[in-house]
Amino acid sequence: MADPGGVGYQPAVPASSRCAPVLGELSIVLPCHDEAENVETVVRAACEAASAVASRWEVVVVDDGSADGTGDRVRALATGQDAIRLVRHDRNQGYGAALKSGFREARYDHVFYTDGDGQFDLGQLARFLGAPGRRPGTVLAGYRHPRRDSLIRSLNGRSWTALANATLGLGVRDVNCAFKLFPRELLAATPLSSRGAAIDAEILAEARWRGYPIAEAPVEHRPRRHGRQSGARPAVIARALFELWELRQRRARA
Repeated sequence: MADPGGVGYQPAVPASSRCAPVLGELSIVLPCHDEAENVETVVRAACEAASAVASRWEVVVVDDGSADGTGDRVRALATGQDAIRLVRHDRNQGYGAALKSGFREARYDHVFYTDGDGQFDLGQLARFLGAPGRRPGTVLAGYRHPRRDSLIRSLNGRSWTALANATLGLGVRDVNCAFKLFPRELLAATPLSSRGAAIDAEILAEARWRGYPIAEAPVEHRPRRHGRQSGARPAVIARALFELWELRQRRARA
């Protein structure tokens, strides 16, 4: 059986062809909702990427109340592999709630997250970690370049980034890009409240307010091949706007 640090996982790529680890420890968090067609490929890619860049690692998959067997597929992958862990919500609680559950379960000093939909190539993680400006204690935020979404989704993303930057003073290019690395100490010290799509804005705002430097790097983005996107639903947008207003009020009170 694999040990908790992922040492027992056998990568498909020969060890001689992989780069030397650049991190001591790494937790990869993958939030998923109805991603049965994508999740196995993404989890395997996460294991390969983590084993190439970290000495000790884990992959934490959060199944946010999926109804399509997403959790069952992860459970099968995790059999005999302690480095792959499944956290399951009995019902769909929202994107932010899924990330918070994953962050609470993360055990290692560096916490990286990306989505379980396969729109990001995890093979670029090593290059991402080598971005200029990254040093110990830095938040590393990706920005999609180019973004491979529909026109309306891309416009929504740009508008949300502009609004979050103006409201919270974030100063980043792509607030909701799901390719970020955080110091675990930041997540442990931050009482996150967002349960929806404002979670990224909240974490970045907390990092700014607490004096953590934020470095940015471009990441390749791919079209979604399977499943459906839910970020443009009116209820999701309304929830995000309300949570953003709450964050602004909280900062004003502080």
